[in-house]
Amino acid sequence: MQEIERSAGSVEEAVEAALAELGLSEQEAEIEIVQEPRAGFLGLNSSPAVVRVRASVSAQRSSSETAEGEGPADEVVEEQAEAAAEFLEGLLDAMGLDADVEPVTMDGTTYVDLWSAEGSEGMGLLIGRHGHTLDALQDLVRTVVQRQTELRCQVMVDVEDYRKRRRSHIVRRATEAARRVRKTGRPEALDPMTAFERKIVHDSVADLGGLETASEGEDPNRRVVIRRRQ
Repeated sequence: MQEIERSAGSVEEAVEAALAELGLSEQEAEIEIVQEPRAGFLGLNSSPAVVRVRASVSAQRSSSETAEGEGPADEVVEEQAEAAAEFLEGLLDAMGLDADVEPVTMDGTTYVDLWSAEGSEGMGLLIGRHGHTLDALQDLVRTVVQRQTELRCQVMVDVEDYRKRRRSHIVRRATEAARRVRKTGRPEALDPMTAFERKIVHDSVADLGGLETASEGEDPNRRVVIRRRQ
């Protein structure tokens, strides 16, 4: 079974690089966090995130065998969703925001949804410009969940369905670009995206076949390039 280690500034970036190299989706892989990123004093002695990723044949078999019921993987995600929801409820109370917190699974991804009880205006603060505040909230929840469960966080935080709408937009843009690349043979670079969004592009293009993707550049300008497979 092929196994590789990759390092990057964040766990998500390291995982993204490993999955892209192995040609796997996250559901087809076993991911182990070898080292969390650490920021050194004044930028000195900092350490990157390191992950170990391998193809999981047994995980795929287990998934098909338990498709009609909950298996171990489902229980892990459910536990993480509950931990995330509990943390977010406490955070919202401390911020004085009246909101509902609801775990939900869509398209293979488990979200912890936040919905304002009084309209979406106040919740916009949790999204921020281009979703930057929501990304920071995701990082905070990821840290809390991983410390509690000692496993990589597999749940996403969403506010007023912002991430789901964004996901649909990214899939549409990636599909359109992939079709152009397939027709013309010319590589095409998409707009800069977060690690989570780049992962959506990798998976979407992989489903089309005959193409390959790679992330290039440094954050916050890191983007996915789509090419014909050689």
